[in-house]
Amino acid sequence: MQLEPLKDNQLQVQKNILKQWYRLIHLGRTLDLKAATYVRMAKGWSYHSSCAGHEGIQLALGLSFRQGKDFLFPYYRDLMTSLAAGLSVEEIIENGLSKPSDVASGGRHMSNHFAKPEIRIQNVSSATGNHALHAVGVARAIKKYNGDEIAFASFGDSSVSEGYVYEAISGAAREMLPVIFVIQNNKYGISVPNRDQAANINVSENFIGFKNVKIVNVDGTNIFDSWKGMQEALEYVKNGKGPAIVHADCVRMNSHSNSDKQELYRSPEEIANAQRFDPVKRFREYLITKRLFTDEELSSIENENFKKVEDAGTKVENEPDTDPETATRFVIPPSIENISEDSDTTQPNPDIPSITLREAINETLKEEFRRNKNTFLWGQDVASKDKGGVFNITKGMLQEFGNERIFNAPIAEDFIVGTANGFCRYRDDICVVIEGAQFADYFWPAMEQLIECAHDYYRTNGKFTPNIVIRLASGGYIGGGLYHSQSLDGTFATIPGLRIVMPSFADDAVGLMRTAIRSRGVTIYIENKFLYNQFFTKTQRPSENHLTPFGKARVRKTGNDLTIVSWGTPLHFAIRVARKLETEHKIDAEVIDLRSINPLDVDSILRSVKKTGRLLVVHEHQLFGGFGGEIVSIVSEQAFQYLDAPVMRVASKNSPVPFSRILERAVLVQEDDILKAALKLAAF
Repeated sequence: MQLEPLKDNQLQVQKNILKQWYRLIHLGRTLDLKAATYVRMAKGWSYHSSCAGHEGIQLALGLSFRQGKDFLFPYYRDLMTSLAAGLSVEEIIENGLSKPSDVASGGRHMSNHFAKPEIRIQNVSSATGNHALHAVGVARAIKKYNGDEIAFASFGDSSVSEGYVYEAISGAAREMLPVIFVIQNNKYGISVPNRDQAANINVSENFIGFKNVKIVNVDGTNIFDSWKGMQEALEYVKNGKGPAIVHADCVRMNSHSNSDKQELYRSPEEIANAQRFDPVKRFREYLITKRLFTDEELSSIENENFKKVEDAGTKVENEPDTDPETATRFVIPPSIENISEDSDTTQPNPDIPSITLREAINETLKEEFRRNKNTFLWGQDVASKDKGGVFNITKGMLQEFGNERIFNAPIAEDFIVGTANGFCRYRDDICVVIEGAQFADYFWPAMEQLIECAHDYYRTNGKFTPNIVIRLASGGYIGGGLYHSQSLDGTFATIPGLRIVMPSFADDAVGLMRTAIRSRGVTIYIENKFLYNQFFTKTQRPSENHLTPFGKARVRKTGNDLTIVSWGTPLHFAIRVARKLETEHKIDAEVIDLRSINPLDVDSILRSVKKTGRLLVVHEHQLFGGFGGEIVSIVSEQAFQYLDAPVMRVASKNSPVPFSRILERAVLVQEDDILKAALKLAAF
């Protein structure tokens, strides 16, 4: 901001702005010191990462953010940013003391992680820099909806070492999105110096070759240079030229956090030198040197700030603590309600054509996209002329709904999931369907972002959940080998916050997809690719009102002698085995199709076991660590007295699924394996 020369009336306006700036920057420092005091007194703020040395760029960032309009993704050091952006002193202290009144998370998230979704200050995780993808996602939505908002993503220099930051900046550059990445470079990632992190000490130079990206380098300890740089970046982004990087050269005046001791890796001279660049002192000295304010005037502001912080601290300390009874709230958002029993069944009618599982998914996606214009789909190969994904699941969608709603993504699974998370933040009625990976086996790079999706509803105290359906083609029996045949359902089941469904028949493929798209939250929709075109998955095309509730199993065959619980491809083997048991061995087996792994229909399983007294669990995922172990444990704990034999499991061997058809058959669970186990169980 230019200060001189100014006319008298301009000077007064300028002084009012500078007075407010000093009030804020000093208030931020006072709060930062108060946080350190709480740590020493063991009264709260058990995680504190000081913003001292960063206040210049943080004040400029916070003041550039428009409350309730733009989207701000601060990181854990952004106390000054959050204060300037609109959080009150009380709200910051409530966060630090993990009070239930904390607007960021109600005490669920770490202290020093500031947010206020009501004014669009986003709640981010502790995984450094991962919110860069969320900022890109919401910036994509801004552009799709022709909005004039800006997305801001703030993080430290060491975050640039993360691959997903490169994915975020690369994607924003390619799509020319309205996002500003603010890199606060204090030369350290905890104790690791920049020279061990990047080839360039100025890490913005890592992105010089990125097309459409404007890079602005500023002195992050100087409020004027920081403000000027932020305005330059904003002008570029608002003109639709693409994203910008504001690289702020900062100093870290204190240790990384209260659990770090900088004296162990920084010399006394270096620590002392950092104090020379104190942004608050530099700004104060400037105001006095330029005779804009007297020492007494600034001292008066400071005294007001001290009192404000102390009064707020006293008030917040007297607030009630969090209630342990609320600890497990907001894990999974509620699904759509009032799904009747009738909608879960279809009456036989020879005049209604039958469809395969693949056709069911394709047709349902189209129907739901017609129903809600705020549904979007992206992934790899999903919008390449006449190709609709590797398995033709999205065939015809590009032609009907256009490239604005159906589009390809780069081969970057973390980017696919992370941008979906951000995109949903733009408006509540958005639903994003993504092919998380061409094959489920390639989904592993996205696991970090999947965890973020799983945490969001809980971490925000129920204020935000990404509305995403993650489609994954999973499983073996196709001769696919190590990277085209694995089953991930048992792994996903260990992550709280996710719904996991796996249809094995066409009507369930329809009903579960409809319920997933129409429900808030994250649903992993697992498609057994072996079943896509099998005749035995066919059912009549369900009605347009057909919905399948989450957490409700389906009895595929009734019986009285033993219960077989299964899902996915092995379910069809289990049904065949049950028929053989009945016709060849006079054993009446009941077969339960789980359909939904989480939530799990425990009642249906227990009801059947209490009737038959025997349980066999069959699944494709490896035996060791598979989800079948959870079912066995539940039955053993809640229905042990009804069992007439030990619970048994049949699953694939504890091995990757190999490529050779001969070796694959030896590893994956087969129909004969189920039959032998069922006969053994029945004879016990």
